[in-house]
Order: sequence, then C-alpha cells, then structure tokens
Amino acid sequence: MTDEAPQDQDGPQAGQRLERLQKVMAAAGIASRRASEVLILEGRVTVDGEVAELGSKVDPSRSEIRVDGERINADPDRVYVMLNKPQGVVTTADDPEGRPTVLDLVNLPQRLFPVGRLDMDTEGLLLLTNDGELAHALTHPSFEVPRVYVALVPAPVSKRRIVELRGGVELEDGMARPVSVRVLEEEGNHALLEVVMAEGRKREVRRMLGAVDLRVERLARVAYGGVELGELRQGNWRFLTQRE
Repeated sequence: MTDEAPQDQDGPQAGQRLERLQKVMAAAGIASRRASEVLILEGRVTVDGEVAELGSKVDPSRSEIRVDGERINADPDRVYVMLNKPQGVVTTADDPEGRPTVLDLVNLPQRLFPVGRLDMDTEGLLLLTNDGELAHALTHPSFEVPRVYVALVPAPVSKRRIVELRGGVELEDGMARPVSVRVLEEEGNHALLEVVMAEGRKREVRRMLGAVDLRVERLARVAYGGVELGELRQGNWRFLTQRE
C-alpha cells in the first residue's frame, strides 16, 4: 500500500508526485503525522489558498502549503544531528520558563526537532532532525528501536535486583521490561549499570530502577538505534555520518 496517487489519464499530470498532506507535513518537521492531522481538522492548514481537508493529497515540490498562515518548506533538505545533551537542558524547541533548550545548543537554520526526549536531569545522546518520517520510526514503540543507558547507582547491586529488573517491573503506567540489564563495574560505593530499552516512556529508566530500590545518581544515554555517542564532548553536536 502506498500514499502516492496513481498517475493515469484521469489523475495528476506527468511529473507530479502526490502524497498525503499529513505525511508531507510530518516530513517537513511541522509535527508528527497524528498531530498534523489535528492541525488539518482544526482548519489551520491551507493548500494553494484553500483550507485543506483530511485526506488531501499534495505535490511537495509544487503545492503551497501554509500552517497558521506561515508557508512551510514541504521538500526540505534533510538534516540529522547528534547532540551530547548536558544536565539542566530541556528537550523542547522553546521553554516558557526560560530554561536552556537543546535548540540553544544546536544553532542551525533548519527547523529541527528532537527525536524523543531526555529528561532535564538526564544527559547524553539526543538525535535532532527535520525528517518527520525517520523520527516516527525511531520513537514509535512498535519498531522497538534500542536505547542504551548507563546509570550510576549505589553499590553493591545484588543479583536478585538484576533478575527482578530482567523480569520486568510494574509501574503506574504499565509494565517496564528492559531488553537487557547488566552491571558494567562496581567500585567502592558506586556501580555502573547498562540498561537497554526498546521504548522511551517518561523517566522510565529512573522509575524502573527506583522500583527495585536502586537510586539513580546519574543517568546518560550512550546509544540510540545503533548510533553511538562515542567521544563527543558534553554540550557539543555534530552531523551524523552517511553510515549512521
């Protein structure tokens, strides 16, 4: 099944590439597909001067699409960025409380948005892009994209707690079950745990560890979907490589 319209003698002219409006909006980084559908239903989207309807198809290279009167770039160059987010920075485009945001650290002309979220007190790998389709694929739970975290917790960490975590922990919003959990090292009063998750619920790793009486002193994401943070310094960013 495809979003592209058939090109027959009664359809669009040769060379036209019709796609569903909400898909084009998501790909342009305006919002997710679902949120784009809401914008369309609210009458906030126009195509070539006409208020759009849900189910409309457009040609990204030719149609003039506006959201709240502002024209969008429906066929943008794709940008993919990795940021090593420090603690104290919020994962939003704009913060009403005036706190520093991840976009304050990544100053690019393209309209980027973060892929998922990291809590303000969590650091590490955050991807930003203007590719809505990729962002959806990376964040939707059904795709089970792995996220790798390293947590600093008090030592010792008993085998019983590790077994308990591997079996899954019931949280207030449902079961949290990691892909894997292991102790990386223990030294003195501290231990490093590697926790791999296939979803990204709010403060899930902290809540999951807290449920087995492991207090998280520091938490960092070090990999996402096979892309690794590596030696990127905290607060710095770089473009992803072609391989990544």
